[in-house]
Amino acid sequence: MSNKNLFYTNPVSLEKLLNDCNEGILQLPDFQRSWVWDEDRIKSLIVSVSRAFPIGALMMLDTRGGINFKPRPIEGTPESAKHPNPDSLLLDGQQRITSLYQAIVSNRPVKTVSPRNKQVKRWFYFDIRKSLDESADREDAILGIPEDKIVRSDFGRAVDLDLSSPEKEYEEMMFPMTQVFDPMDWLMKFLEYYGSRLPEKLVENLSLFHKFRLLVLENFGNYDIPVITLDKSTSREAVCTVFEKVNTGGKPLYVFELITAMYAADGYELRKDWHGDGAIKGRRQRLIATLRPSENKNGILASVSNIDFMQAISLFHTRDLRMKAQKDSPDAKVLPAVTVSRQALLNLPLDAYKRYDKEVEDGFVKAAKFLIRLNLFEVRDLPYQSQVVPLAAILADIGDAWEHEANRLKLEQWYWSGVFGEMYGSAVDTRIAKDFMEVTDWIKGGKTPSTIEESLFHSDRLKTMRSRRSAAYKGLNALLMGEKGAKDWRTGQRYEDTVYFNENVDIHHIFPQKWCEDRSIPRDDYDSIINKTPLTSRTNRIIGGDAPSLYISRLEKGYGDTPEIDPQRLDNYLFSHLIDPRLLREDNFHAFMEARQKSLLRLIEKATNKPSFSGSEREEGEDFDLDEDALESSYTIGIN
Repeated sequence: MSNKNLFYTNPVSLEKLLNDCNEGILQLPDFQRSWVWDEDRIKSLIVSVSRAFPIGALMMLDTRGGINFKPRPIEGTPESAKHPNPDSLLLDGQQRITSLYQAIVSNRPVKTVSPRNKQVKRWFYFDIRKSLDESADREDAILGIPEDKIVRSDFGRAVDLDLSSPEKEYEEMMFPMTQVFDPMDWLMKFLEYYGSRLPEKLVENLSLFHKFRLLVLENFGNYDIPVITLDKSTSREAVCTVFEKVNTGGKPLYVFELITAMYAADGYELRKDWHGDGAIKGRRQRLIATLRPSENKNGILASVSNIDFMQAISLFHTRDLRMKAQKDSPDAKVLPAVTVSRQALLNLPLDAYKRYDKEVEDGFVKAAKFLIRLNLFEVRDLPYQSQVVPLAAILADIGDAWEHEANRLKLEQWYWSGVFGEMYGSAVDTRIAKDFMEVTDWIKGGKTPSTIEESLFHSDRLKTMRSRRSAAYKGLNALLMGEKGAKDWRTGQRYEDTVYFNENVDIHHIFPQKWCEDRSIPRDDYDSIINKTPLTSRTNRIIGGDAPSLYISRLEKGYGDTPEIDPQRLDNYLFSHLIDPRLLREDNFHAFMEARQKSLLRLIEKATNKPSFSGSEREEGEDFDLDEDALESSYTIGIN
């Protein structure tokens, strides 16, 4: 059985549509962006109407239903058109209707763009004689005239056409577009002009105007446009989806703009809440400034978007709906989903936003503290921006309990499992919702989250990690600085945030690129994360392109303003990067790569509390119990 259509169609006269705009009966939803058509497109549109050619259907929304968007009058309409309850909102056809309204009804010059891409104001006229010339292009008969109604050339010195008075319009036989729906007033004055001043031309020009009225002007008065009207029962998501489908020529519409328009109908300025204004900082500015080092423009939350924030609120709201449904129907087999889907965001009520906005913002602040503890100092270091959403929501939900060591260790295990299992690479919305529910339950004594259970890191993955865009690549770098307390080889300083920014820490090759290429070592080998580690820019300059044995010798003996370093102390610095100093001193690239791969795998295994996968299957039901003491003792330095 088919469903009833959520729309109906009918033709509406162009004159009625433009009058409805003028009276504010027909407006735009506030999420519609302003968009200026260029002069040539407006002329082409006028040509189509003047020749009774179709210009395409319009799409409207009946506003008498439950969908409530803030309306915005068509640009150029009078102040009286600005009232809050129009009958319809125009979803598709904004530029066609706006251009025709401004050219015909507004009685003001049209703001448009010239062929030279210059913003101009134009009055549009019909050249009556050219309009009736069958051999001429109708578009040549439509003129865009400057705001003062005088066309000049020779850098403004010569006047080519002057239409600055009605008498000059009559003399030039130029009919203004502003009169197409009511030409009789213009005609009467036209007749008066020729009867009193140029009677010898009256009969000829009256005959021309009569033909012009029949062949051109009547097409405007009789012009109907097919209008598709979405029924008042159409869902909010359907309205937004339809809008985006039909507006393929414009800029993409974002969910935040739609929500902003809906909240604005209830008097709430969501855009101001997020972006702020000249007087107050918005939520975005506050998040950017959260734990921002003085050395850096932005903090770790600089890339949190308005949709990230709305998703975190949606987690709380949809969980409330689920809990209520479960309470109302304890035996129900199907319950509302906890979700951050597009539909959920579009259905997020204003009262839910107001209820959770401060709590969620506090959760993001806690997330920043958590990430910095993991030695993730700036946005480019974040393995997954999307994982910050459930992290913030979880921290908002559990409050100060995250500071207890047992809870924090659980959060760290979950976070690194998501990173090294690359769990946020796809199906992100589903993963966010599952983690919010499962991790909060786990911290309160529930079962292990699926992100931890499903996380898997293949041992060979290290060999293929070459780009810093890789989540696991970024995660491993942070683990070295945090878990192992990696120290700079020149200064012996740990990479705390101050050192990180002041000393310009970045990822650099251990066996330098030049040295490797001189020995025909494949790029795929030397460029992997196994052969990279965090170092300050000054230390990297000391390394240069030389063999490890040479730059280690430089460090030990002192170089430039860097004093000599005790060999045993330097070995300890290298060990903090999971590097066997003996293999560097021997310039033994292949043995180094094999040994460091194993050490990095142990580091990942410790962070996730799971073994890496090497291809051999474990016994079913076999538990993994990582012995941290064994991890430390299994790596032998052999310092001389």
